Amino acid sequence: MDREFWLARWEEGRIGFHRGEVHPDLRTFIDRWLDEDHHCVLVPLCGKTVDIPFLAGRGHETAGVEISERAVAAFHEEQRLRPFVDEDDGFRVYTSPGITIYQGDFFELTPEIAGTFDRVWDRAALVALDAGRRPAYVAHLRTLLRPGAKILLNSYCYDQSRMDGPPWSVSPDEVRALWSDCEVEGLQERDAIDEVHFRELGFESWMVTTWLITLPG
Repeated sequence: MDREFWLARWEEGRIGFHRGEVHPDLRTFIDRWLDEDHHCVLVPLCGKTVDIPFLAGRGHETAGVEISERAVAAFHEEQRLRPFVDEDDGFRVYTSPGITIYQGDFFELTPEIAGTFDRVWDRAALVALDAGRRPAYVAHLRTLLRPGAKILLNSYCYDQSRMDGPPWSVSPDEVRALWSDCEVEGLQERDAIDEVHFRELGFESWMVTTWLITLPG
């Protein structure tokens, strides 16, 4: 993850990756990923996603990690939250009822700062990282997870020769390899070519796969 790249995107308002509504795949598969228990949910590289208050509103303690101060400020302003703000080992920590946002570098977040989680919603974190960083992302994410944790993940697969990421193309084989000791279930594969502007960019397909990944217990 290029820190300066993402900070610049937020400073310049180039945030076409942001969705102003709850992600439809999260709505579709939430009951496969969450049950009626109380869960601690992590949303890595969260931006100002409205998925966080959606999850918190269902009674789950929900935490996001985001490097951009502008994104974090926009999240709290748009959600009309007045969080308690603290500092913890290089992170600025914003706490509201049911919601905690850690502003800082995801790769520096530790269980000592944030505790551990039993659910992860990775809508666009893995695909934000190039191939050289993805194994480190998965390894670090696992340091924050409890045994048996479940990850709801979206990955993209497209003709990488037509565009450099992010978002990056991540093949199904790579997803399975990154989580090779876990139970990896493909829940859905759909062609999102008519979403956003993929066809205008010359793509013939833009496959989105939703995965349910369960860590060993």
